[in-house]
Amino acid sequence: MIIQKFGGIAMQNQQQRAKCIQHIRQALSKHRAVIVVVSAMGREGDAYSTDDLLTLTDSFSKSSEARDLAASCGELIAAAVISAELSTEGIDNTIIYGQNTGIRTSGEFCNATIDKINSTHIVNTLQTHSCIIVPGFQGMNIQGKFMTLGRGGSDLTAIALASALHARHVEFFKDVPGVMSADPHTTSNYKRFDKLSFDEFLPLLKCNRPVIQEKAAVYAKQKAMPLHIRGIASNEEGTWILP
Repeated sequence: MIIQKFGGIAMQNQQQRAKCIQHIRQALSKHRAVIVVVSAMGREGDAYSTDDLLTLTDSFSKSSEARDLAASCGELIAAAVISAELSTEGIDNTIIYGQNTGIRTSGEFCNATIDKINSTHIVNTLQTHSCIIVPGFQGMNIQGKFMTLGRGGSDLTAIALASALHARHVEFFKDVPGVMSADPHTTSNYKRFDKLSFDEFLPLLKCNRPVIQEKAAVYAKQKAMPLHIRGIASNEEGTWILP
């Protein structure tokens, strides 16, 4: 079993999501079971992106609890959409969200910490469904309130679930074909790495557009969880981050 994480660009529209579905189908064929973690669809300017949901009222600045509840809706919508489209393509799946994910959080709203994961419900569901969709970026505190994990927090969701479920590795699908030596959006002078250690990888995340959330990568290093960073648009091998 592996975890696949699809970010906002991968989930942005139906054409992009068709590529997600292709990768999910391939993973099911190879690994037999897949947990799919999704971000909200698109980026700023897209109707259901986190950034746009948070513009619904200026009053979110006065209530971090309300802000987190609104922010979590983007991933819930994305999970519903990809689940329905997978079903249309004949891929049996189910969505697990809210308390049922077992992700218990604490700390501050908008930048919560994962305290523990009770994987019982997910493990039991894998007995009847080989593909499970989980909205990223969120957990629930002991009072049952939604808390989000900071920008890029869906990456942390994927890695934390992988560790709790003893997955083989986590695949991240991006709009670039792997980890690059420089930002390909700003320069043509870059190369793709085939393989990196975590000590080599972490310094590359100290930039304006890290390929995954730095906090998530630190967590993966602590848990010795292999990461596979790939491009959404192809079947290229991408970059392996290995303990």
